[in-house]
Amino acid sequence: MGVCKHLTGTKLPVSPGATAVNLPLQRLHLPTLETPLNLASICWITKEHKLKMGDPVQLKDEGNKHFQAGDIDKAIECYNNALKDCMDKKVQAVIYRNRSACYLKKESYANAVSDASKAIDEDASDIKALFRRCQALEKLGKLDMAFKDVQRCATIEPKNKTFLETLRRLGAEIQAKLKTTFSTDSRVQNMFEILLDDEMDKEKKEKAANNLIVLSREDAGAERIFQNNGVALLLNMVETGKPEMILAAVRALSGMCTGHKARAMAIVNMVGVDKLCSIMALDNEEIALAACNVFQCINDSLTGGDTRDYGKEASLVLDASKDLKTILLALLEMIANKRVSGHGRDQALNLLTKNVPRKDIKEKDHFRTLFTIDHGLKKILKVCGQVPELPDQLPLTENTQLIASVLLNKLYDDLKCDPERVNFKEICDEYVKSKIDPNNMDKTLHAISTISGLLQGPFEVGNSLVGQQGVMEMMVALCGSERDVDQMVAVEALIHASTKMSRASFFITNGVSLLKDIYKKTKSEKIKIRALVGLCKLGSAGGDDYSLRQFAEGSTEKLAKQCRKWLCNPQIDSKTRKWAIEGLAYLTNDADVKDDFVEDELAMKAMFELAKSTDKTILYAVACTLVNCTNSYDKKEIIPEMVQLAKFSKQHVPEQHPKDKKDFIEKRVKRLLKAGVVSALAVMVKADSAILTNQTKEMLARVFLALAEDPRDRGTIVAQGGGKALIPLALEGTEKGKVKASYALAKIAAVSNPEIAFPGERVYEVIRPLVSLLHTDKEGAENYEALRGLTNLAGFSEKLRIKLVKEKALPEIENHMFEENEKIRLAATECMCNLVTCKEVQARYLEDGNDKLKLLVLLCGEDDEKLQIAAAGGLAMITAAEKKLCTKMTHVTVQWLEILQKLCLHTNPSIQHRGLVIVFNMLSSDNFELAKKLIESELLEILSVIGKAEDNPKRQDPIDVARTCLVKAMDLGLIKPFTSPS
Repeated sequence: MGVCKHLTGTKLPVSPGATAVNLPLQRLHLPTLETPLNLASICWITKEHKLKMGDPVQLKDEGNKHFQAGDIDKAIECYNNALKDCMDKKVQAVIYRNRSACYLKKESYANAVSDASKAIDEDASDIKALFRRCQALEKLGKLDMAFKDVQRCATIEPKNKTFLETLRRLGAEIQAKLKTTFSTDSRVQNMFEILLDDEMDKEKKEKAANNLIVLSREDAGAERIFQNNGVALLLNMVETGKPEMILAAVRALSGMCTGHKARAMAIVNMVGVDKLCSIMALDNEEIALAACNVFQCINDSLTGGDTRDYGKEASLVLDASKDLKTILLALLEMIANKRVSGHGRDQALNLLTKNVPRKDIKEKDHFRTLFTIDHGLKKILKVCGQVPELPDQLPLTENTQLIASVLLNKLYDDLKCDPERVNFKEICDEYVKSKIDPNNMDKTLHAISTISGLLQGPFEVGNSLVGQQGVMEMMVALCGSERDVDQMVAVEALIHASTKMSRASFFITNGVSLLKDIYKKTKSEKIKIRALVGLCKLGSAGGDDYSLRQFAEGSTEKLAKQCRKWLCNPQIDSKTRKWAIEGLAYLTNDADVKDDFVEDELAMKAMFELAKSTDKTILYAVACTLVNCTNSYDKKEIIPEMVQLAKFSKQHVPEQHPKDKKDFIEKRVKRLLKAGVVSALAVMVKADSAILTNQTKEMLARVFLALAEDPRDRGTIVAQGGGKALIPLALEGTEKGKVKASYALAKIAAVSNPEIAFPGERVYEVIRPLVSLLHTDKEGAENYEALRGLTNLAGFSEKLRIKLVKEKALPEIENHMFEENEKIRLAATECMCNLVTCKEVQARYLEDGNDKLKLLVLLCGEDDEKLQIAAAGGLAMITAAEKKLCTKMTHVTVQWLEILQKLCLHTNPSIQHRGLVIVFNMLSSDNFELAKKLIESELLEILSVIGKAEDNPKRQDPIDVARTCLVKAMDLGLIKPFTSPS
């Protein structure tokens, strides 16, 4: 008889005329019991005390008893105490030998070797100590040393089969290892020969390069490359100057530095930080990124990423602080170096952004931030101040200046106190003032551009600079300049300065006419579009509050129309078109603009294509636009009573635009999905750049959640790669962003095939975000969707069930089975039903002192049919897997028989089928008295009535199980055979 697994939609059977038993579910509480200290325990304590103070031989014997009883920790404690007072060398050797056996049991092999060695030092022919050391050395991978020990054992006892077998096995393993080692060494040499041979076929070189990279990513392979003069040969590959050779060499170095502190330090000193920086400085994006990865691997290894135990070799690993400081100084030097390419500068800034500020604000040490500010703040400001249109500027990419602004913001946020922030502001103030020169317009432009960079980073610092006397006047004066570059830099600064509504109000009265004038008069598209964005930003200063429109009715729609026109024009360069999206990011606060934008499929697709480009400065603007279009920003609940009170006190009351209601939002979401928004989001999430800030990630998570609202759209999201894209958003970012992404993941996981939604190993990464939504501090809707998602995953494979248990989801799921909310309680019970096939879960139900089984039994007696199906399904499967639970079930509640009868008499065939399976499991549990009790109860009559019924396709499952139960009862001799009606 197969067990019945609960899955949504499974058909299970019912009998007419069932009686209902009302068993309300109650929250269960276990009383806390405190065991008093009795006489026996006092005697034991006294005995222990005496042992600690007593004879070493007696303590050794006591330790032996504990070892034989399996209490290894107690045995070690006795041996430790014995060694404190033992002066006899021979007794000491025996104790060390015995303690070595304990450490073997605890898999503490280094300690086992140490103790066995001490015993052998006293008696070189101590065969037990020799063999124990052999076993420990084998586990540590030191096969040659283990072989020598067992060889001595076999010499002492040449007929001992255990020694001879171990000797043979270790000999074979050593030979195999040597063969592999020599084979690997020759392969490594062969690869380098192919790669450094100028006349070798290109295809063979590519294959050798790939093999070298793969080999370097395995610890054993990386060590073979390192031992075979690999670093010098990799440097030879770099010296060829061929991009493909340099790339292969750098990627191999990354593999060798990963997770190995000693090797990483050796490579840093052999290659040199300057050499690594010169590689990263090359004008090749792939090589710069690969070199950046080398530095990151080195940093992770030197700062504690490598947690392995190296034993005696650890003493060879020197202090890494000097190397880390050297790398930090070298990266700061790269930032303002003219010989460094734009890609190299980007990666240097990315490394600083990722590794300098504290990852957790609770960490006390922020030395690296202070060091970077003292030695590199002016260099970062220099990058922000570059004006690419002027001569003699640093090489930059589209992303460089924004990455620099992000770094400035992270450094400022990492400061702990006001004196540190004052110092930061003073350095910025001094730098900007040094660049303002009325007689040198190019230098002044650098100062204004630096302020723009600060306004995009630590806004507070940039804002204080804008407020200084003469700065605003200078920006206005530059707007009237005849040079296009002057106007462009000034307009950009004005746009960034009007981020806060208070400053926007100032510009609305003073700057709108200026921007309109520039917009009308300039012939440069670049300036025209920037002026338009400034107007867009000022026009959206009221946010989505319909009553705070800054411009006349229809003005924002006109501005948006012009932005869409520029966005769709492929003749305009992408850097200029990017500003059109900036404008839409502000204007889409207006619901009329949102509706017009999603109606324009060409404009949407043009924005998505730009989002997929190499220019990542666009990410934030695209994310803002999508958040506005989907209304996925936080909205304060408007309480009617508070509105009336506000009106009475003549306070401003926000108004909702008619087109911001639910049905309009749903239509916009459908249009975005149709235009391919998910594939654009998936590309944006993959951006390996500091520009993808935690705030941007949060906005992308909000958009995903809005898109996943309708279950019918979740298939589209999965098909376009949305499931995979959500995983990194759920694992990294702001707390709110991670929750939003996890919630969207849960919605998708609840209705999708995990193999399709999260292909490969990614499915295991989904578990943790979903489990995080089960916590009581999360909303009920989040709990519910997470439980549904976990139910689907738990029903998919045993590996996923084990992963779910490892992530400590069981206690949270069990808590939700007590929930008063019927939907959450049902979802939790369904999830548990799919988990009970897991051995770890069954073990929890077998443990004494908990109410897990009692709760499952009581849930079977609830009136909610879906809940009964889930609970009874779980009980049927777990009692089939663990026969002991059949007996335990009768002890957890006096109502067990009544509940069981209620299940077997249920009118729903699905519930009845599950109840009868439980009865069959109890009859088959090897507990004759239990089986007898069941047959002596009314269950026999119930089984007889169901079993004698005519075959019926709608009820066939319960009929078949009832007949099987009767046959089992006959086999047990509890009933006599009966004649079936002809």
